[in-house]
Amino acid sequence: MSPKAKSARPFDTRSWIRGLPKAELHLHLEGAIAPETLVQLSRRHDAEPLTLDAARAMYQYEDFTGFLMAFKAITERLRTPEDYELITYRMMETLAAQGVVHAEVYVSVGVVYYWRHIEFEPLFAGMERGRLRGEREFGVSLYWIFDAVRHFGPKEAARVFHKAAELRQQSPSIIGIGIGGDERRSSADPFRELYAEAREHGLHLTAHAGETVGPEGIWSAVNIGAERIGHALTAAQDPDLVEALAIKQIPVEICITSNLRTGCCARVEDHPVRDYFENGLMVTLNSDDPALFGSDLCEEYWRTHTEFHLTLEHLRELAGNSIEASFLPPGRKLELLQRVEQYPGPMEP
Repeated sequence: MSPKAKSARPFDTRSWIRGLPKAELHLHLEGAIAPETLVQLSRRHDAEPLTLDAARAMYQYEDFTGFLMAFKAITERLRTPEDYELITYRMMETLAAQGVVHAEVYVSVGVVYYWRHIEFEPLFAGMERGRLRGEREFGVSLYWIFDAVRHFGPKEAARVFHKAAELRQQSPSIIGIGIGGDERRSSADPFRELYAEAREHGLHLTAHAGETVGPEGIWSAVNIGAERIGHALTAAQDPDLVEALAIKQIPVEICITSNLRTGCCARVEDHPVRDYFENGLMVTLNSDDPALFGSDLCEEYWRTHTEFHLTLEHLRELAGNSIEASFLPPGRKLELLQRVEQYPGPMEP
């Protein structure tokens, strides 16, 4: 084939997106468990193991409450350190296949403590084995964010945050804390003192906010010191908040497919991601719970390109945002930002 014929091949945008170096900053370990892995876990623990069809049925739901119940049902199969090692390794394998070079992953420590009453240290040891193996084999770096369930209250959140501070002394992969769960049942305000204490222990602060409640939830998260905002979907309802997020460059962890699947955003055309980008917010794209939402990070980039008409250079900017908004040290950020900048674009005709 002549050079001219080769250059006439159509540009493969999906492959370009897949190869683009990027970070994922809003990803739940438990929400990354594929149905096939859930079947494997079920075979370990259930008297009557799930079939693949039965496992897939567990991932179906109608609304945000149904999503929370599906998430709960999946975590019931996580019982041993070996389970956590497996799901961590599988997640990192999947991330590497999407061009992810770094991830900061939420783990639902609050669910382990409050609902399941299981000691967390052995499970975390399994996670760390999976992380180290994944970093060695796939070249993906990973930090942990210990997530408390806001509607379990500050007392239970304190256990989560204190455990993060304690384990961080031996495991610097623990980078921060956050609050997830049902915003409709608790604002961020009751966690103010706990966030201040976590900061004193060297932990970074994140918060899910503005997913199921209005902009007041985001203001609350900002006011207690959150350095990144998960979702921030309803900031669009408050121009003053949008301006404040842009001026302060507080990163927002946008999860488009998640917002649509949970019903928090009724229609894709209503999603504010492009408006946020054009208004100068520090926008990052994320998959949240990819196995539950039938998406992944590459699909989020593809969707932003095709449905919100952001160019490939805009996607490169979003990839750079994901590195800049991470909690990586400056030297590592610079190295990865250079990789994003040097990543080749479409061939000019």
